[in-house]
Amino acid sequence: MWRSPHRPLREHRVPVAHGRTIGAAEFGDPDGVPVLWFHGTPGGRLQVPPDGPAAAAARGLRLVAIERPGTGWSSAHRYRCVREFAGDVAAVADALGLARFAVVGLSGGGPYALACAHDLADRVVVASVLCGIGPIVGPDAVPGAPRLLALAAPLLARVAAPAGRALPRALRLIAPRADLAIRAFAAIAPPADRPILLDPAFAAVLVGDILHVMDGGLAAGFHDLHLFGRDWGFRLADVRVPVCFFQGDADGIVPEAHGRHQASRVQRGSLTILRGGGHLAGYVDAGRVFDALAPYLG
Repeated sequence: MWRSPHRPLREHRVPVAHGRTIGAAEFGDPDGVPVLWFHGTPGGRLQVPPDGPAAAAARGLRLVAIERPGTGWSSAHRYRCVREFAGDVAAVADALGLARFAVVGLSGGGPYALACAHDLADRVVVASVLCGIGPIVGPDAVPGAPRLLALAAPLLARVAAPAGRALPRALRLIAPRADLAIRAFAAIAPPADRPILLDPAFAAVLVGDILHVMDGGLAAGFHDLHLFGRDWGFRLADVRVPVCFFQGDADGIVPEAHGRHQASRVQRGSLTILRGGGHLAGYVDAGRVFDALAPYLG
C-alpha cells in the first residue's frame, strides 16, 4: 500500500463555525514565519510539494497545509461561494496563534488563496497562486474561458456528496496497483506534466495524499468545481495585498491566459511565466515559490 513520504510535525482538527472541524498539517520550522498552503483539486493536507518541508525549514518557514471541507479531517460543508473559505482560515489561524501569514494556493487552491488575500488583508502579507484557475463567470471572467464548468455547476452540487463517498471505495480497489494508475494517467495527461507524474517522489506524494485523506470522503473536489463555476464573491481588483502568480505556458489544464488575466486584475499582482511548464510546473520547486514570498515576510 502506498503511503505519503511526508511526516508532519503536527496535525490538527481545528474547530470552526457551526461545530465543524478543519484538518491541517504542519511542516518546516515550527517557530518560523507562517505560510498557509491550500491544496489542489482534489487533495488534502499532505499535498505539499516533495521538497516543501525541507525548503520551508531551510528558510525558517512554518508551513501549514489546510484541508477544505469534505476531505480528510475537514467536516463536510458547502460554501455558497469561494469567499466563505476565508472565514474558516481565520478561525484556523486564530487557533494556531497566527497573527499574520502568507498564503499559497496550488491549482484549485488558487481561488481560495485570493479569497483570503481579499478578506484577510490585515493578516495576509503576501499570496501566491500556482497555475490557479481564474474566474469563468461574472465581470472578472477570463476572456474566452469555457463556460462548461458554469453550466455544470448545479449538477456538481447535487453529485458532490454521493460521489465523494463512492470515490474512496473505487480508489481502495486500485490502491495496490497505484503505480499502474499513475502511468495510465500520465499517458493521457498534458505532455509537459508527464515527466513529473512519472517521477517516483512526486507520485508518492500525490497518491499518498489521496489515500491518506480518503477515509473522510473526497467530496471537496466536487464542491470546488461547483464553486469555480459560480461568482467567487469578490472582485480581483479589490485584492490589495501582493500576489505572486506562477503559470506554465504549456499548461494543458489551466491555460496561460488564466494566470495573465488574474495578474493583470489584482492591484499588486506579479506574474512569472514558467517556460515549457505544465500544470504542475509551480509544484516542482517549492523553494522558488518561497523565495518569491521572502521580500514580504520580514
